[in-house]
Amino acid sequence: MRLATLVLFAIVAFGGCNDVRAFEGTWKGPRVGDPAPLHVGVAMTATATMSIDSIDTHGVRGALSISGLVDAAPFVSIEGAEADVLSGISFGGAPLRVYLAFVPIPDGGGEALAVIALYDERRIEVRVLRGGSQPLYGIFALAEG
Repeated sequence: MRLATLVLFAIVAFGGCNDVRAFEGTWKGPRVGDPAPLHVGVAMTATATMSIDSIDTHGVRGALSISGLVDAAPFVSIEGAEADVLSGISFGGAPLRVYLAFVPIPDGGGEALAVIALYDERRIEVRVLRGGSQPLYGIFALAEG
């Protein structure tokens, strides 16, 4: 009976988990969202390329390029957010996992926050945002590429 309970626990605990390591690799896609507030400081025709070098349920590391904005900027998810309740952040569309990272933007306005959302359908959404005197807001829908 005890073995059956352990097996059932293992199935429940691990059977429903998706392995985020499958998201390692290169992802590309266009800027999305038509309303003006969704493309502040980001060209309507901008595209993004994200390379994910390492990823697990405790963090993500890679590089992000956005045409006309940044070229292969390194990023690492925010350790504090990964250790906090923010590691379970979610929103409409029910992403599998959401990571928060800062990305250096070489335009003199400082770093931008990248909100990286992984989805079951093997897609990633990246939101890049920054306030201040040089605000940014852009959403990118990425597919393997």
